[in-house]
Amino acid sequence: MLIAYKHDEDQILQEVVPEAAEKGSWLDVVHPTEEELVRLAKITPIPIEDFRSALDPEERSHVELEDDYIFVVINTPVVRETEDSYDALPLGIFITEKHFITVGLEENNVLAPFRGNTYSTFRTYKKTRFLFQLMNRTATLFLQALGKINKRTDVIEARLRETAENKEFFQLLELSKSLTYFTSALKANGVVMERLLRLRNNVQPRPLLKMYEEDEDLLEDVIIENKQAIEMVQMYSQNSNSMMDTFASIISNNLSQVMKLLTSVTILLAVPTAVFSLWGINTGVPWEGQMIGFWDVLGIAFVSTVVALFILWRRHYL
Repeated sequence: MLIAYKHDEDQILQEVVPEAAEKGSWLDVVHPTEEELVRLAKITPIPIEDFRSALDPEERSHVELEDDYIFVVINTPVVRETEDSYDALPLGIFITEKHFITVGLEENNVLAPFRGNTYSTFRTYKKTRFLFQLMNRTATLFLQALGKINKRTDVIEARLRETAENKEFFQLLELSKSLTYFTSALKANGVVMERLLRLRNNVQPRPLLKMYEEDEDLLEDVIIENKQAIEMVQMYSQNSNSMMDTFASIISNNLSQVMKLLTSVTILLAVPTAVFSLWGINTGVPWEGQMIGFWDVLGIAFVSTVVALFILWRRHYL
C-alpha cells in the first residue's frame, strides 16, 4: 500500500496522488509490492535498497544521515495472534526536503491516529515534530502493552495458584518472551532518541531536521517516557522470571511430597507382606499346626505396620 497525505491551507488532511505529492507531504507505505517500491524510489531521492532494509523484520533501530535524506528506524509494539504474544517490528522513517515517508512491513497502531487526523498538533509539513510525535506515540503504545501484559500475568498467576497446568506455563513463557523483545526494542529506541537529541547542534542535518524549542521539549519528554517504559519492562521481566522460578519450585516440592507419600505407602504394604512371607516358607516355624498361630502372625504383622507407620510419621513422611 502506498498512500500520500498532505494538510491543505485549512489544516485538513487530504489524500493526494503520490507522484503529484507536493512539498510537505507524507508518503505512507505499508507492506509494499515491488512495483510500489519502484514508484517510491522514482518519487524520492532514496535508493530502493534502503526501502527494502526498512522492511527487514530484523532491522535494528538506528539513524543514518545522508546528503539528501535522513533514515531513522524505530521499533514499534505489535500484538500477535493471541493476547499472550507481543512482538516488536521496525518502522522505517525517511525525511527528505519534500517528503516525510514511513515504511512498515505490516499495519500497526502507531500511525492510526495520524491517518485519521486525530492527533491535534500533527501537520504533515512539520517533519521534525511529526518524527518526534511518532516516537511519542510508540512509547505510549509500549506502556499500554506493558500494562496489558502485567494484567494478563496477574490472571495467569491466579490460575496457577489453583491448578498448575501446562497451558498457563506456556502462556507465561510467551509473555516472558514478549518482555524480552520489548526490552531490546525500547533500549534501541532510546539510543536513537539520544542520537537525535545530540543532532540539534549538528550542522549536517539542519536543512532536513529543523529542530525548534518546542521540538526539543517534545523529544526530551519522549526520552523520559521511553526510560519509564524501560524501567517498567525490566521490573515486569524480573517479576515474570521470579514467578516462573517460584512455581517451578512449588511443582518440584509437590512432586517430592507425592513421591514421599507413595514411598511410605509402599513401605507400609511391604511390612505385613514380609511378615507373612516368613511364615510361608517350607520349614518349621513357631505355632506351626496351631490355630492360634494365624492370629499371632496377623498380630505381629499389625504391630509391625503400626511401628513402621509411627516411624514414618515422626520423620514427616506422612
